[in-house]
Amino acid sequence: MAAPTCPKCGHNEIARRGSASGLQRYRCAACKAAFNALAGTPPARLRHKDKRLAYAQQMTGGQSVRKSAKACNVHRNTAFRWRHRFLAPPDQQEATGLVGIAGADETFFLEPFKGKKQGMVRAPRKRGGKASKRGVSDEQIPVLICRDRTGNTTGSVLEKAGKTHICAALKPVLSSDSILCTDSGKAPVAAARQMGITHHKINLAASIRVVSKVYHVQNVNAYDSRPKTWMRRFHGVATHYLPGYPGWCRLVGRSKNALSPASFLSAAIGISRVQQLTVT
Repeated sequence: MAAPTCPKCGHNEIARRGSASGLQRYRCAACKAAFNALAGTPPARLRHKDKRLAYAQQMTGGQSVRKSAKACNVHRNTAFRWRHRFLAPPDQQEATGLVGIAGADETFFLEPFKGKKQGMVRAPRKRGGKASKRGVSDEQIPVLICRDRTGNTTGSVLEKAGKTHICAALKPVLSSDSILCTDSGKAPVAAARQMGITHHKINLAASIRVVSKVYHVQNVNAYDSRPKTWMRRFHGVATHYLPGYPGWCRLVGRSKNALSPASFLSAAIGISRVQQLTVT
C-alpha cells in the first residue's frame, strides 16, 4: 500500500499519531490536520464498522439491497448507501489500457427513470419492464464494452451511441498501434477512422465471423452477456447509478466469482487495482 498523503493539502510528510476505533491515525506536518487511514475513501465516516466485512460478503455475491440489509441487520437505506459508496472505486478500476487486438461492441440497457422526480417523459419503471419500441431506441442507454485478447476490459456508459462519444471512450485506452475490431455499425467505423488506428470491420450481418483468421469480435461479444445477466437480478438500475454496475460485474467476474470480502473491501477503499492484467 502506498504511503498516505494528507487528504486536506496533499502533503506527504505524515507522522503516525496513535489509533482510534481500530484505525491508524496520522498527522500532517504541513497543515497539522489529523486523519485516519480511511480518510478520503468511500467508507470514510460510515458507521457500523463491525458489519462492513459482512456487507462486503453480500456484495461479492451480488445480493439485493433488501437481502443485504437483512443479512447484516441494518436498515435498507443504509445498505443502499453502502452499496454505492463501495461501488465508486470498482467503477474507476477498469483497465487503464488495452493491448494488441481489441474488440469493441455496444450493449444497451433500458432506461427506467428510477429515482428521478423531474424531466421525465413517462412514469418511472419500478421493476425493469420492457421498451415500447422494437430494437435500439432513445429508451435505452448505450454502454460501450472494449476488451483485448488478454482479458483487459473497459465499460463506458455513453450519452449517445455516436462517433464523438465512442471516440471519447476509446481514446484514453487505445494506443496508436492498437488494432480495433468492431461490427459494421457506422459509428464505430467512423470513430476508428477519426482516431487514426487500424480497424477491421466484421460484417456479422453477412455471417462473416472472422477476417484473415485473426480478427473477430467474438471475445467482446461473449463478454457482453455477463453485464446483462448481472444487471437482470436488480430489475432495473437508476440511470444515475448505472456506471458503477459494469465495474462491479468486472470486479467479481475477474476472480471467477471467488472474490473474498477482504479483497472487495480493498478495491472499495482503492488500495488495490485488479482490472489491469498486462503492463501498458
